[in-house]
Amino acid sequence: MALLPTLETRALSIGYRQANGASRTVASDVTLALRPGELVCLMGPNGAGKSTLLRTLSGLQRPLDGRVLLEGQDLHAMSVTARGQRLSVVLTDRITAGMLTGYEVTSLGRHPHTDWTGALTAHDHEVVRRALDATGAGLLASRQVAELSDGERQRVMVARAVAQEPVVMLLDEITAFLDLPHRVAIMRLLANLAHERGVAILVSTHDLELSLRTADRLWLFGAAGRIHAGAPEDLVMDGAFEQAFAADGLAFDRDAGVFRTFEPTRGVVSLVGEGSVAAWTARALERAGYRVAAGGEQAPLRVEVQSGGDTPRWLLTGNADDTSVTSLEALVAALRMRELTHPTR
Repeated sequence: MALLPTLETRALSIGYRQANGASRTVASDVTLALRPGELVCLMGPNGAGKSTLLRTLSGLQRPLDGRVLLEGQDLHAMSVTARGQRLSVVLTDRITAGMLTGYEVTSLGRHPHTDWTGALTAHDHEVVRRALDATGAGLLASRQVAELSDGERQRVMVARAVAQEPVVMLLDEITAFLDLPHRVAIMRLLANLAHERGVAILVSTHDLELSLRTADRLWLFGAAGRIHAGAPEDLVMDGAFEQAFAADGLAFDRDAGVFRTFEPTRGVVSLVGEGSVAAWTARALERAGYRVAAGGEQAPLRVEVQSGGDTPRWLLTGNADDTSVTSLEALVAALRMRELTHPTR
């Protein structure tokens, strides 16, 4: 039995109202559900409407039509305080925190729960400390946020959102300024928060591979404002990614779960070998514009991976004398040299 949604939309239309009274619709008749304990990644091409959807779901922008329900209540009819007690938002904008420390920024998440004075109670301070520990930001509590790295700053901002004790967290491109290890760390953190605390988390991202490996479900903007929702693997297999990101020279490889750029084929190469060396050899050949022969297909050129000792070697045969090389860079160079003297097209 499926859990009841924490956040859901009903016949929602999102977009902008223009100065002349007309409206520009980005997506219409959107019906989506975000459930407790799941991490959902929002994806789509630039300009598709991801930020508009997030702003509408967070209450920062009113819908053109339809409703957003937070625990069954109309989000846009709720007071700012009531909304802040249940929903936290982390935007992609770089924050200006002045002289505030990590602890002070995190404690801002408690203000929807305080009285009119804004004073924090002993319970509030305990919640702040737990939020810092849960996000791995405990060592950042005494440091000024302005002095932190991008990855450290994002951890503090997530800690601030956690300190609100929300039932829903909405995050817009929070990994945009981070290198790969920090992107992985932040996504792992969000997955743990969802699964261990039961928070419903929606994060907008362009990181396809990380989303496919981390998210419980995806919301994928497709053509004409349609949003596909489902498990990452289902959206890969039903062709939703090809449709959403269709472009000249770009194709989605369903088997590998990645996008590939396709150039005019320089030739066909038969590849013999196993393991990671063979896999990276195939990547190098495809990047250089050569198609790797499939099955028993005959090819004028043959590359054999000769793994011996600590340093692999590659043997290139066909159309000329055999050539042995000790790097993939040299292999590609040898192939291109043969193309000049013995065209394989």
